[in-house]
Amino acid sequence: MKKLLALLRLLLPVGILAAGFGLIVLLVVTKPQAERRAPPEIVPKVETTVLQPEPYTVEIETQGTVRARTQSTLIPEVSGKVVEVAPRFREGGFFSRGDRLLQIDDSDYAAAVTLAEADVAEARLRLAEEEAQNRQAQEDWQRLGKDGAPNDLVLRRPQLAVARANLAAAEAQLTQARRNLERTTIRAPYDGRVLRKDVDVGQVVSPGTTLATVYAVDYAELRLPLTTAEYDLLDLPLPRRGASAVSTEAHRQIPVLLKTRFGQREVTWEGRIVRVEGAIDTGSRQVHVIAQVDDPYGTEHEEPLKVGLFVEAVIEGRTFEDVYRLPRTALREGKYVLTLTENNRLHRVAVDPLWTTAKEVVFHDREIEPGTRASLTQLALAVDGMEVRPMTKAGGEAAPAKPDEEGVALRKDEEPPAS
Repeated sequence: MKKLLALLRLLLPVGILAAGFGLIVLLVVTKPQAERRAPPEIVPKVETTVLQPEPYTVEIETQGTVRARTQSTLIPEVSGKVVEVAPRFREGGFFSRGDRLLQIDDSDYAAAVTLAEADVAEARLRLAEEEAQNRQAQEDWQRLGKDGAPNDLVLRRPQLAVARANLAAAEAQLTQARRNLERTTIRAPYDGRVLRKDVDVGQVVSPGTTLATVYAVDYAELRLPLTTAEYDLLDLPLPRRGASAVSTEAHRQIPVLLKTRFGQREVTWEGRIVRVEGAIDTGSRQVHVIAQVDDPYGTEHEEPLKVGLFVEAVIEGRTFEDVYRLPRTALREGKYVLTLTENNRLHRVAVDPLWTTAKEVVFHDREIEPGTRASLTQLALAVDGMEVRPMTKAGGEAAPAKPDEEGVALRKDEEPPAS
């Protein structure tokens, strides 16, 4: 019995090892064979659009600050105390041409006018007396029967000349006195608005004292910078010496849209180009055009166009005919457009953009025929002949293009052009 147990202890490990080895051999013999397969071909999906020629009007974006067409500093021409100020004579007050803004004490100047009038009356009397004596001297000479013509002293001609000169001087002094009296009333030089008031009632002023700063409100101006390329699209040539002046009426046909934001609202004004400055800015190398907005504080505007307001401007430029337009993201390396062939293969076409903005590019190329499909998708790698899968904007797959009778590739959802 003991020998049998010893034999079992010896054979059991050997059996286990043999069974394990046999299982390993079975697994190796029955292992599945790996099947070699070609990797699936990856065809990128691209969003496409159909290129059709269309007219395009360039809109040039720039910016500037509103300024008054005329700004003046009011300075008195006479001295005196300010005795009256008009209710409109304050910061922000509007006035019309000829309105009385401020009154200086005129009592001294009124007295000066009275004295000047007395001097004129006296000078006229002296002149009348000398004229009478001149006539009397001529009559006496004739009664005495003397031969020859009398000299100037006999006829009192020097005294007559002095009397006439004294009368002219007295009249000039009267005119000056009346002018000084008128100057005690400060009147508005044009329709405008008060920017700053520097004096008030009771203050003594003299020539050189600043009374106020005012500006005209008949129209406002903006100085808008343009690059030379943008300026060329406006067809506004600089005037030349010896050539006829460029009519401002031609500039009035170029509209300008001004816009800014007040909180959550966008406010716009309509203006026009009226002139071009005669020099290029040496610092920025830009040309400046002047835009004008009529009656900036009028009721026809949603908001008044205030002096000093910073606004964005959109100028309507030249119109291109029969050009293609694409999002700027569709332009590769700044000069290539990816078009699709009839069998959905990419074809890189080099184009020369006529106009680019932050959102789109406008170009014209004879190699691209109307109806050609263009890719709008940015591809990391795009080479000629690469196959792509065109997709619609809704995300569905577009049907492959088929050539029509004229050989122009059309999408499934596009109708052929009318014959």
